[in-house]
Amino acid sequence: MYNEYWGLTEPAFENVADPEFLYRSAQHKQALNRLIYAVKTHKGGAMLLGEIGSGKTLISRALVLELMPEGRWEFSVITQPMLDPVELLKEILYQLGTDYSLKTKTDLLHALHDQMLENHEGGRHTVLIVDEAQAITNKETFDQLRLLTNFQVNKRFLLTLILLGQPELERKIGNMPALADRINIQYRLRSLSPSETEQYVAHRLRIAGSDNNIFTKEAIKAVYWYSKGVPRKINKLCDLTLVVASNRKLKSVSQQLISAVANEVR
Repeated sequence: MYNEYWGLTEPAFENVADPEFLYRSAQHKQALNRLIYAVKTHKGGAMLLGEIGSGKTLISRALVLELMPEGRWEFSVITQPMLDPVELLKEILYQLGTDYSLKTKTDLLHALHDQMLENHEGGRHTVLIVDEAQAITNKETFDQLRLLTNFQVNKRFLLTLILLGQPELERKIGNMPALADRINIQYRLRSLSPSETEQYVAHRLRIAGSDNNIFTKEAIKAVYWYSKGVPRKINKLCDLTLVVASNRKLKSVSQQLISAVANEVR
């Protein structure tokens, strides 16, 4: 809508998990590196925590994108985790390209074990990513996830389980010692600092095709103040502001405009 006006090749602030737009701040690098380490060393489990809009899903997409070319990993990504154990097993099997029409839980587990073992023998490791894991309300589903990490061969896990969730997930996992014991790697994302917010905005504009200082220094400060450094909120505010500014034929985005748009959004 505003791409041509600002000299962009694509929208700079879409709230979608596009790994190309991942701003690799120190903490985002740390989070991604820990997940990569968990996968490459075949850990039983890892957990990435963060508030809504902090970039957890984006990091998981970057993880898949970075490792897929190696051809040594089989990924299953659960984005709607409010499933009972049988539904969960069927979804994992479906994503791994295995028959998921089996009727009993036992048969589904056998099929999944066989698939993981086949992957292992073929030099591929199975990785299960569960997004929004804090939304799981069925304790039996958590138990099933834990039991999947029991699939091992020669003292090596056949599956690496990666849980992504809001901070409350830590409390839930803490109440399940058997599952918590499987979480070998853990990291928590924080909000961006003022300087990181400035770099974040510049990074997304650059990826979208512009090296121009569309936002003034004062505008960036206002973006941080209203967004509190949360990437999703930054995107929402900057996206709408660029629309308004282009409609008004402005040459840049000012602090006053950021404030006006932020108040309108609120």
